[in-house]
Amino acid sequence: MPRALSLCSLQSSGLSKISSPECLFPVRNPDLRGIFSSGVVSVAIALAVTSAAPSLAIPSLSSPSLSPTTPFSQSQNLQIGLENGKIRPCPSTNPGCISTNPKSSSFSFPWEIPESDSDSAVQKLKEAIFKTQTNVKIQAFEDTPNGQYLQAEVDGSFGRDVLEFLVKKDVVSYRCMATKVTYVYPFTTAIGDSRGQKERLKRIVEQLRWIEPDFEYMD
Repeated sequence: MPRALSLCSLQSSGLSKISSPECLFPVRNPDLRGIFSSGVVSVAIALAVTSAAPSLAIPSLSSPSLSPTTPFSQSQNLQIGLENGKIRPCPSTNPGCISTNPKSSSFSFPWEIPESDSDSAVQKLKEAIFKTQTNVKIQAFEDTPNGQYLQAEVDGSFGRDVLEFLVKKDVVSYRCMATKVTYVYPFTTAIGDSRGQKERLKRIVEQLRWIEPDFEYMD
């Protein structure tokens, strides 16, 4: 049996993984077989190299397609502080939040300060936070053109929570937010709700005995 036929027989039986030019393009003239075979091999190698190149290419890490903005990445960069002189809304990626900003899905009405406490509202607010929360740390306090801004950190259910208040005349706007957002693989929706934050704020306002409006109160 000729060698080419033996090799082809092996390939047809699945015993060989190498494609032979003689099997792909059988040439009857023995003198042309060597030239034709070497040409086919060269072309085959060239095609293999050019076709494999795109699959081996590694895009730049700076490519926008490799660095998408995910809910998780957004939750790791929570913005704190006033925005255009107002309390910020709750981030859409953080379910453990409540804010008086009307853009928030977890919205709450601002508090009303009784006239008897208007001169010492911020001091009384600090005292209420220390009495009702654990491991309190005042992070910022400043007078702004839009009111007095107070920021504090307290212990939360899964880490530290941040409380922000803006006292302006007889109104207190606020945002209470968990600084740690928890995700369960492979879901991209954060776990948590704003119930714990509502309970925290309720303890503070009850300690102050300030007015906490709601929809029934507005009616």
